[in-house]
Amino acid sequence: MNKLKLGLLICLLALGFIVRLYKFNGPVADWHSWRQADTSSVSRNFVSGGFDLLHPRFDDLSNVPSGIYDNPQGYRFVEFPIYNVFQAGLFITLGHLTIEEWGRLVTIFCSLFSAVFLYLIVKRRQSWLAGILATAFFVFLPFNIYYSRTILPDPLMVTFILGAIYCFDLWLNISITNKVLSIKYLILFGLTLIFSAGAFLIKPFAAFFMLPMLYLAFEKYGLNLVKKWQLWLLAILAILPFGAWRIWMQQYPAGIPQSWWLLNGSNIRFHPSFFRWIFYERLTKLILGYSGIIIFIAAFIKKYKSRDLLFVLSFALASLVYVCVVATGNVQHDYYQILVIPSIALILALGSINIIKFFEKYHKFLGVGIVFILVIVGFYFAWNQIKDFYNIDNPSIIAAGQAVDKLTPKNAKVIANYNGDTSFLYQTKRKGWASFEKGLPQMVQMGASYLALVNPTPADIHLGTMYKIIAQTPQYIIFDLRQKL
Repeated sequence: MNKLKLGLLICLLALGFIVRLYKFNGPVADWHSWRQADTSSVSRNFVSGGFDLLHPRFDDLSNVPSGIYDNPQGYRFVEFPIYNVFQAGLFITLGHLTIEEWGRLVTIFCSLFSAVFLYLIVKRRQSWLAGILATAFFVFLPFNIYYSRTILPDPLMVTFILGAIYCFDLWLNISITNKVLSIKYLILFGLTLIFSAGAFLIKPFAAFFMLPMLYLAFEKYGLNLVKKWQLWLLAILAILPFGAWRIWMQQYPAGIPQSWWLLNGSNIRFHPSFFRWIFYERLTKLILGYSGIIIFIAAFIKKYKSRDLLFVLSFALASLVYVCVVATGNVQHDYYQILVIPSIALILALGSINIIKFFEKYHKFLGVGIVFILVIVGFYFAWNQIKDFYNIDNPSIIAAGQAVDKLTPKNAKVIANYNGDTSFLYQTKRKGWASFEKGLPQMVQMGASYLALVNPTPADIHLGTMYKIIAQTPQYIIFDLRQKL
């Protein structure tokens, strides 16, 4: 029986890997390509300039990210570049694939590791069936399929969070006899620390998702948890690297993007539009495909043992607090919901079991059939919305980027105007600017030597009376700013 269970888990993971290969070799020009380009750009600069982890750089030299300072060195101080080390390191070590494909592969494996951790957590705290169902939902939700093959650090953060929760649960349940620390105790403490610190180093939002760990400690010690020095030591050591990173990056303000607006910069929190976007547009429609909301709600129609209920609620509450605190970020960027997918998968698993058990008194397989139909319908409608995420909406940036790469020196600085979006700049494989942040003559003085525009208008073409055109097609036009006419 155990072999069958293991075989089923392996099959889920194998199928999960296969579906994530859809458009695996596509360019970084699909949905949310801006953030993907910025992430992959750091990795590409590690390949070309060496692994200087304390000074990560990308291709954007503008003042757009910081909103204040020009960034001539191209510093990129956001998450500590753990993800980029994997992406660039594998590209250098193993080759064969492109840097972008290695990024996708890193994310895919992060997602599969997350699925395993989720399975182990839910199986340990609920049941084997709940664990395998939670894994299945996590692996096959169309929303998660797409985002777990994008070049983003968030899926790695999910892996760290789930790894920390699982190892912490095991660590809490190892008793210390005669004050002798076992090897297993120390290993689990170390793994919990590594996973927790890694999650914080990627994004401080990890703090919200440590709530299940806080509940586990409360379950074990009650209010006496505040007296346990081991817990304080773990918390302090986990946060220290994040604190050190944040202090270090303050020396480079030009490389720190604005982030305060993510909390409530649009003043949308708790307005009707906030609830519509989060709970209808994203949860009900995009992630659950309408019918999945029935399974989601069904998770809460059963009376649980208080221990089981509080554990599930700790996941749900962590996700709810996160989307409410980081209100504008979650409304503006749907990829911010990557972090709540484990909670959703867990709730869907419990909802499925509740439906199955409720209807089995009428017919043995009635509940299974209802869940199956709801899942198929939900996945169908969700996929119909997600499938467009894979599309390249503006192929011109690919063609123009290839032309710039072919026609200009490798060290040229380029204006790849795309209204601040670095997706086009990334395609050129050059450093430069993604918008006209200043007047063209001033940007030439700053070092810009070429200008590339996509889908050129007559006004764009008119620049040919001022600067030499080195390439022109209906898709793009490229000017040599060094040669003024």
